[in-house]
Amino acid sequence: MRFLGAQWSARDGEERPFFAGCFGIFGHGNVAGLGQALLQYADELPYHMARNEQAMVHIAAGYARASDRLATFACTTSIGPGATNLVTGAALATVNRLPVLLLPGDVFATRPANPVLQELEDPRSYDVSVNDALRPVSRYWDRINRPEQLVPALLAAMRVLTDPADTGAVTLALPQDVQAEAFDWPEELFERRVWRVPRAVPEPSALEEAADLLRGAERPLIVAGGGVIYSRATEALSELAGRTGVPVAETQAGKGALHWEHPQAVGAIGATGTSAANALARRADVVLGVGTRYSDFTTASQSLFACPGVRFVNLNVASFDAAKQAAAVPLVADAREGLRALDRALDDWTVPAAYREETAGLVRHWNAEADRACAVTGRTPPTQAEIIGIVNAESGPRDVVVCAAGSMPGDLHRLWRPRDPKGYHVEYGYSCMGYEIAGGLGVRLADPSREVFVLVGDGSYLMMAQELSTAVAEGIKIVVVLVQNHGFASIGNLSESVGARRFGTRHRLRTPTGLDGDVLPVDLAANAESLGADVLRAKDADDFRAALRTAIASPRTTVVHVETDPLASPPGGDAWWDVPVAEVSTLDETRHARAQYERAKPTQRRHL
Repeated sequence: MRFLGAQWSARDGEERPFFAGCFGIFGHGNVAGLGQALLQYADELPYHMARNEQAMVHIAAGYARASDRLATFACTTSIGPGATNLVTGAALATVNRLPVLLLPGDVFATRPANPVLQELEDPRSYDVSVNDALRPVSRYWDRINRPEQLVPALLAAMRVLTDPADTGAVTLALPQDVQAEAFDWPEELFERRVWRVPRAVPEPSALEEAADLLRGAERPLIVAGGGVIYSRATEALSELAGRTGVPVAETQAGKGALHWEHPQAVGAIGATGTSAANALARRADVVLGVGTRYSDFTTASQSLFACPGVRFVNLNVASFDAAKQAAAVPLVADAREGLRALDRALDDWTVPAAYREETAGLVRHWNAEADRACAVTGRTPPTQAEIIGIVNAESGPRDVVVCAAGSMPGDLHRLWRPRDPKGYHVEYGYSCMGYEIAGGLGVRLADPSREVFVLVGDGSYLMMAQELSTAVAEGIKIVVVLVQNHGFASIGNLSESVGARRFGTRHRLRTPTGLDGDVLPVDLAANAESLGADVLRAKDADDFRAALRTAIASPRTTVVHVETDPLASPPGGDAWWDVPVAEVSTLDETRHARAQYERAKPTQRRHL
């Protein structure tokens, strides 16, 4: 705890404590060691209580993302279910390249009375515990069986946590007997240590090759990923795009890289993209990917970049990502430094005037479609797009929308109009239901000056609502928009598209023929109220707008509950997503879906 409190990060001359504190839930595996230490050194590392172990990792991940990966929280649990509850949170952090430190207790290293409470016995080895489940979802994993092992492990943990190309969840498993051992620690271990986060510059010959390829392009496109925002490269991107005229499409993590009204901003790309971005992507001859890992949603399962001779220049701090799409030029560098260098290397080159005009026309057409989708129609219940439009309109320029799984991330990706690089916080790398409220707490902790709007559907809310009580206990104000559509809207749509009749996606009472009765008699608004939040119920769009304004004005965490139409869908970007359909079926709907799948599958390609 003393060591963690002395660690700092630094970038561009700005230094800050790397750990904002430690979240913990105590049991016999960590209460006498880490618990006692947190009590003793509370001035050096503040302690926060969470209600669920997975959720506290989400809080840390949300904080880390909002802090551009320059700060995070530690999280401690007991051995047993507390430790295994960390696995989902760790996977989310590692998939999204977000630094979090996990400190689960472990079974006795000395093995005095095996098996101890909550010990998983493995007949192949006594050196296995449930914490080994965290190995594949951690970027660094270690078990501290002797006190002296902690020194190199702590330094290795910090190396990974502060490495922009290799960060993610770090796990140090701490046997409970070792936690309580005394040891003569070197005093210099507790001295203030600054970990400098580097800005790698592009290799000159690769930079020259990348610039030559872009200068020869007739229809170039930039794909902005999360690396643009983490690197604080948005200004550099705006300048390069504005001067050259190259349109910029955004991934889920990269949304907000440009202000939505920037002349070269064409919005979301891929399976949840806009018609403007996807139309440009299909005909792009050179794609400059900046800080993106090219997920299947970004590439529309490798069906989107359809130009026969398309070539990729990938600017990424991680060589693993820079080499993707069989990149013609992997440009391994920090996003900001790479964009600045490219801008200089391109000199006075610009795209043809006709290409700028085409881009502007496609954007105007999409904006008109989005306006129609978000317009308040007076229907009851309102559509999800109407709710998104109202939140967007009522939020301030620096406020943040937080979301994760379900249908809302897709609608937000298309329809939300970002005005600030930090204004859009949607976890879609792991698409983890239950992230929303916990992640929103992390965002608000990282910057209390921003209003945080958590958009969550009833399916995700039911998975992890209890952190509302953490928000109340900590005095952290968030506005939660709880959208009730009595089921899983996103998977319902997907189920229907593969010919599965929305089976198992509605929250219904069981009848003799299955789960096809009336909607469940649950009251999620009352549930939120029982957890300590203020609750407002909205009947229609106008009612929702009034309730939202009340929630914004309140100093307390407030949940605004509203029912929406689960069958209403906003306009899409006409992109495919590869979800295999049963090849043999007795259902007409499935056979029809399979025929559609077989027509789409040939559009998928390998970029070589």
